[in-house]
Amino acid sequence: MSITSANRLELLQIAESVAREKMIDPDLVIEAMEDSMARGAKSRYGAELDIRAHIDRKTGDLTMQRVRTVVEEVEDLAKELTVEEARAYKDDPQVGDEIIDELPPVEMGRIAAQSAKQVILQKVRDAERDRQYEEFKDRAGTIINGLVKREEYGNVIVDIGQGEGVLRRNDKIGRESYRNGDRIRAYIKDVRREARGPQIFLSRTAPEFMAELFKMEVPEIYDGIIEIKAVARDPGSRAKIAVISYDSGIDPVGACVGMRGSRVQAVVNELQGEKIDIIPWNEDQPTFLVNALQPAEVSKVVLDEEAERIEVVVPDEQLSLAIGRRGQNVRLASQLTGLDIDIMTESEESERRQAEFTQRTAMFMETLDLDEFFAQLLVSEGFATLEEVAYVDLNELLVIDGVDEDTANELQTRARECLDAINQKAMDHARELGVQDSLVAFEGLTPQMIEVLAEDGVLTLEDFATCADWELAGGWTTENGERKKDDGLLEKFDVSLEEAQNMVMTARIQLGWVDPADLAEDEDEPVEDEEASAEEAGA
Repeated sequence: MSITSANRLELLQIAESVAREKMIDPDLVIEAMEDSMARGAKSRYGAELDIRAHIDRKTGDLTMQRVRTVVEEVEDLAKELTVEEARAYKDDPQVGDEIIDELPPVEMGRIAAQSAKQVILQKVRDAERDRQYEEFKDRAGTIINGLVKREEYGNVIVDIGQGEGVLRRNDKIGRESYRNGDRIRAYIKDVRREARGPQIFLSRTAPEFMAELFKMEVPEIYDGIIEIKAVARDPGSRAKIAVISYDSGIDPVGACVGMRGSRVQAVVNELQGEKIDIIPWNEDQPTFLVNALQPAEVSKVVLDEEAERIEVVVPDEQLSLAIGRRGQNVRLASQLTGLDIDIMTESEESERRQAEFTQRTAMFMETLDLDEFFAQLLVSEGFATLEEVAYVDLNELLVIDGVDEDTANELQTRARECLDAINQKAMDHARELGVQDSLVAFEGLTPQMIEVLAEDGVLTLEDFATCADWELAGGWTTENGERKKDDGLLEKFDVSLEEAQNMVMTARIQLGWVDPADLAEDEDEPVEDEEASAEEAGA
């Protein structure tokens, strides 16, 4: 195969036609042809040579060139030559110059021509894939319409114009089935560049799909007057969406529902009848949770911000409604608020409170040598520990009926003596376990804390300094989408994560492991890894 004067312009026309069909740059097609011609020439002249082909973009003329580089010492005879050898081709050659020899046109055999054809097809295919990736990479996070092309192993291949999208089995709404040629609307979840070409992954189960559908149906959301703050879905069954309005004159829930439910019904129809609860968003998490648990009524909410858990008390007859079928309602509310939710009935809470009351009463009776009535008075006034009785302001004890100044002083004396005895016992036990003076003398650790540390093998200040903050204060980790509790050694003493961090860092400074000056410099520098640190803490 060689290019004659008769088909030079035809070559350019073929390149233009292929480029138009594949929607790529004609230059890319011509470059692929040049590469294929160069490879064909190498099969004739030698694969070790540096042969380059060039096709004139206007006339279609093909030129073949052999290129050699001028070097001081030749290592590759096929591609390099010395300065002395280069003087035969060029005046005053310099190291790094290229010596170009023109080559005659090449007649390609059948195998060489087939190889050239494969090179051109591969280059065109690669260019087409790059174009598809560039076109769709910025469309991730949007909704696209397409036609069902075929189904492979439960995955639906969708024709989306200049490419194909994949709607995987777990991204389909459960009871949906498609036939070839069906129109489909889906959310572009991800676009990846892979060896076999750009992979465009679609989803109809993603929460973002519902949010985008509402944006299309509700002009106020599109205009930014109403914002979707959170979405939680059980695809094909039920969903909750939290919205807020930045215009006091517009009701966010009413705007999303629409006249006679027309707007929300359009979304429901697209999602195969998925029931949607539209909830007003609130910055106050307990209030937001009460809204999220609708239609169940909530009697009381107790929030633990550090643990990101929330305790909800509902009337006995509302328990099944709050939990929902197969736990659906409380699960969606948890996803919507980002909190772990514990639900209990009023009777269960009453039983728990009674058990706590009885336990604290018995503790005060035993440790302070009080009768049951007096111990119950202390618990009723909110006292829960010996420390609270021992070190509270005296006036807080005097407000209790029947307690005068002498009685209050006696209560505090007994409480302090009892604490001293407990601390001494704890310290004696810690000493028996081998705790060292370096840890005992460390400020911030009580004898009971030292005893707990010693029981876990932390006997010296060096041992304590190697502890992680979460090992001391406890924390939460997420595994497979579920939050799990990590118990801390000092958690029962109400040591927070920040306090644990400060104690560990102080120990490291005392041991000389950390220079306080370095810490001061770190605080002055801008923090670049805040997001990474937050991700590690969440993990």
